[in-house]
Amino acid sequence: MQNDFMAGVQSPKSDKKLPVYMTLEELQKLFYFLENDHRPLAMRNQLLFKLLATSGMRRQELVDLTWERINLSNHTVRVEGKGKKERLLPLHPVVIPLFHAFREQQLESQLHRTESVFLNRNGVKINPRGLHVVSLIISIN
Repeated sequence: MQNDFMAGVQSPKSDKKLPVYMTLEELQKLFYFLENDHRPLAMRNQLLFKLLATSGMRRQELVDLTWERINLSNHTVRVEGKGKKERLLPLHPVVIPLFHAFREQQLESQLHRTESVFLNRNGVKINPRGLHVVSLIISIN
């Protein structure tokens, strides 16, 4: 062929995939597993996933969370989302006692107001990929 007969023809836009959500039954199974896990990072994992499931936070907002953004007396968390927009989210009553228990497990240096709430096993701020690793480990068990 000497001429490309498709030159200048735009391909149709593909549909954006909608997110796939867990069913209530799957969420209950996850919570049951997290509540009965006794490994060293179990409390962190339980708080992490319950906060993610109940608050409507995005993954990046969760990993960027610092202690100064959490107000346990007002049961709110302030997150910085896309475009540096701040949102004030209510904390579900199920995560309030978890936050208190989790704080008690932390070293004093880890509770500084600008410190990340969720750290990996090396004491470094967890990243979005690390969050996927945690969910993979949980799904295997």
